[in-house]
Amino acid sequence: MTVLRVILLIVFASLMVWMWSPMLNPSEADSAKEDEPLAKPDYVATTLQQTTYSENGLLNYQVTADKMELYQDLGFSHFEKPIFTLYNGEQNWQISALEATLYENNTLILEGNVLAKNLTPNAMITDINADNVRVEIKQKLMKSEHPVVITGPSLRITGKGLHADLQKQVIELINHTKTIYYDQ
Repeated sequence: MTVLRVILLIVFASLMVWMWSPMLNPSEADSAKEDEPLAKPDYVATTLQQTTYSENGLLNYQVTADKMELYQDLGFSHFEKPIFTLYNGEQNWQISALEATLYENNTLILEGNVLAKNLTPNAMITDINADNVRVEIKQKLMKSEHPVVITGPSLRITGKGLHADLQKQVIELINHTKTIYYDQ
């Protein structure tokens, strides 16, 4: 009976090692799968230049980017080093970043060294700097919950959080930190 128990124990241990071996020692094929991206783009464009018009035929925005990847099924496009120019009559803004994601609902998320330049001459505010900015293109709204620096010809304002209505030309800093006025 002892020999039978030993054989049964060896068979059971071998079976357990065989069943658990994939979990303990992932194969190279499994590790290669982990390195693959979750989704592949449907379309890739380099040195992109695109112009978009509103429903009534007015210029809405233009974008240039080093690279654009379109993920049709996921509903977004990803841009590397994009420059978006938003048109709103006389009040136009040019927004650049290291990367951006544009969703089908016209929500634009810009990340990394975001710089929004006011293209209106003699404006009180010329630049807005932040790490991350969310832009609602149809509503012409710009929002951020991160540190923001607003500059103009004679001022520099720092704070955290931003809500800007580009149609009404109203920029609101959520948590104001510091304002410096310069003599001209």
